[in-house]
Amino acid sequence: MKLNKLFPYLVAILVFIIASLIYFHPVLKGQKLNQSDITQFRGMVKDINDYRADNNEEPYWTDASFSGMPAYPVSAYYPNDIVRSVDKLLRFLPRPADYTFLYFLSFFVLMMALKVKWRLAILGALSFGFSTYLIIIFGAGHNAKAHAIAYMPLVLAGVIWIFNRKFVLGFIVTGLAMALEIYANHIQMTYYLGFCLLILGLVELINAIKERKVQLFIKQAAVIIAAVVLGIGANAPRLMAMKEYSEHSTRGKSELTINLDGSTKKATEGLDKSYITQYSYSKLETFNLFIPRFMGGGTVEELGENSNFYEFIEEKTDKKTAKEYSKQVLTYWGDQPIVEAPAYIGVVVFFLFFLGLFLVKGRIKEWLVAATIFSIILSWGRNFEVITNFFIDYVPLYNKFRAVSSIQVIAELCVPILGVLGLKELFSSSLELNEKQAALKKAVIVFGGLIIVGFGFAHIFGTFEGLRDAQQYSEVPGFLDAVIADRKAMLFSDTVKSLVMVLIYWCCVMVYFKKEN
Repeated sequence: MKLNKLFPYLVAILVFIIASLIYFHPVLKGQKLNQSDITQFRGMVKDINDYRADNNEEPYWTDASFSGMPAYPVSAYYPNDIVRSVDKLLRFLPRPADYTFLYFLSFFVLMMALKVKWRLAILGALSFGFSTYLIIIFGAGHNAKAHAIAYMPLVLAGVIWIFNRKFVLGFIVTGLAMALEIYANHIQMTYYLGFCLLILGLVELINAIKERKVQLFIKQAAVIIAAVVLGIGANAPRLMAMKEYSEHSTRGKSELTINLDGSTKKATEGLDKSYITQYSYSKLETFNLFIPRFMGGGTVEELGENSNFYEFIEEKTDKKTAKEYSKQVLTYWGDQPIVEAPAYIGVVVFFLFFLGLFLVKGRIKEWLVAATIFSIILSWGRNFEVITNFFIDYVPLYNKFRAVSSIQVIAELCVPILGVLGLKELFSSSLELNEKQAALKKAVIVFGGLIIVGFGFAHIFGTFEGLRDAQQYSEVPGFLDAVIADRKAMLFSDTVKSLVMVLIYWCCVMVYFKKEN
């Protein structure tokens, strides 16, 4: 490959390294992020690590978890694991900067597969990698989830290259990326990626039938399947061990029975429905994908001295007490048990997504829109039981995974893709200026209208009361009213900010086109 072809990749890698290290700059001083799940994990694997160090071999059993269990679901190294070596090579930065770097790099490669100019591809990669949800999962220590999400765009890049008839490149990238995806060891995220690929495949099949290119599609599908099987096969020892263990875990068939009608008994298999759907997005909560504090933000947030809550406490006590109490306020009023922060994708990114609806043509747009809608609907869980129960009862493996709200990772991926493609078309010379201006106008009206509708729905259908309000704020009259007033203020403030950001972006683009014209 010539240097001029390598140059964009080298620049991108340098930008991604700098961005990752700046964002997580304390790692440069040797500091580490305090992650609760990882702290527990270190305790679980201590005896495994000690055995490795003392005997230079794998124990494959641990007494540190439950009453003793196989070690391979917790931590196990397998001989001749080339995939692990490749992953370590890519994750050379300190944690968690290594995962953000993977976010950026993987998305950048996907943009290259979609023939996006490298400068715009870098911008798109940064918008994807800095999406709120992809950052907040580090706080709880969901490293495996972040790891698996980071390789999703790389898998898609390989598949898209195959559909674009670059069979050799696509096969290599798909096989390697799938091997890395499986190695990340978060089967739920990989399973959701499977849905995304199936929707892409279905769109491609429909397109092939319309254009009478079914034979070509079969060839492409065969190459993709072969690459995926190769990637899965590279992790065969790990997967076979996990399959053996899962049959004896809560995800396997239970020996317990449920009395259905007083006489009939049926053995249960998989996780309980209430457990699967415990973390379900409400339909209204979906608006926080582009209005961050639509439902108050995280479960607990700090409110300043200008809040109604602070003023109420100060009036009852003093400034010191008010300041202390204001550090831990239950601002979230949705129905999920715990929310670290809203899964905010970005209002400008979402605006570009809507712009892409009007500017981008073809099957890629159809796939991205269908996958986004699919993921949002399934994330509603118990709030849309007709669809959710169908998937739990009839779709293979769906009942093995909890926290259905996390399927929104598909939207987290698809929205910025279409947003970047929309931006690509906006500055493309292949479209007339009046067509671009018309698309911008439609996007502003539709998306701006959606923001306003969301604000109205919240006040019409929302209660602004959270799950823990009764036990936390019921003792003192007026306490809950102050909290609700702050929740409404957050909604109003972020709604206005979202509208202003959309209008500012729209004005900037219109001014740019006016100067260019």
